[in-house]
Amino acid sequence: MAKNIQSLERAAAMLRLLAGGERRLGLSDIASSLDLAKGTAHGILRTLQHEGFVEQDPASGRYQLGAELLRLGTTYLDVHELRARALVWTDDLARSSGESVYLGVTHQQGVLIVHHVFRPDDSRQVLEVGAMQPLHSTALGKVLSAYDPVAHREVTDLDAHREPGMDPGADFKAFTAHTVTDLERFETALDLTRARGWASDLEETWEGVASLAAPIHDRHRMPVGAVGITGAVERIRPGGEVRRELVTAVRDCARAVSRDLGAGRF
Repeated sequence: MAKNIQSLERAAAMLRLLAGGERRLGLSDIASSLDLAKGTAHGILRTLQHEGFVEQDPASGRYQLGAELLRLGTTYLDVHELRARALVWTDDLARSSGESVYLGVTHQQGVLIVHHVFRPDDSRQVLEVGAMQPLHSTALGKVLSAYDPVAHREVTDLDAHREPGMDPGADFKAFTAHTVTDLERFETALDLTRARGWASDLEETWEGVASLAAPIHDRHRMPVGAVGITGAVERIRPGGEVRRELVTAVRDCARAVSRDLGAGRF
């Protein structure tokens, strides 16, 4: 009979400890509660923190459960259910907006497209389910980065996504002359996204293309995805201004899917 891995058992016990009782615990409290040496407990905590399962309060030094663990706690809502709940609403959004509709979720360091509704015209289009989009230069990515702490950590982990040949003065890869490559400007864009409840991009990933997106939440009010439309700049932003009826349509779609997932009215 195979033996259990002691380090994993200790990590699991540590997570259970942090999940109950006080919201935050210090290193000494954790070590004594689990009958571990401080050095051993600190090593496990450091690993869990690196993986996002535990967070340390910078002021008190105490530990609490991290955003990644909270994300895993909502895995009852898998991608297939999210897509199933969104089918009718995304079809309606494509019809009302006349544009392509995308449903995206955070995956690794990008946006995974899990559902794509074609623009309702006779133009030739390619199904993009399974494609990856950048977090920093798309409306879907900005929404996920603004509302999902896991996505935010992924996109601001600058060392992880720096590519060979990138401008040394840039924080993010530039896809066009309009891409925001500065972290400070990107954070400002996320603040604006949270303030108004939706995000946009104007030729930041593809020349001549603009998009809008809004967040989808589950019954715990956790962000589980984003929905948006993408189309030619002249249709999405004629005269440079976003068409307000498109913003309303995208937000209504996101709210409808969220309500179907149990988020309630908001």
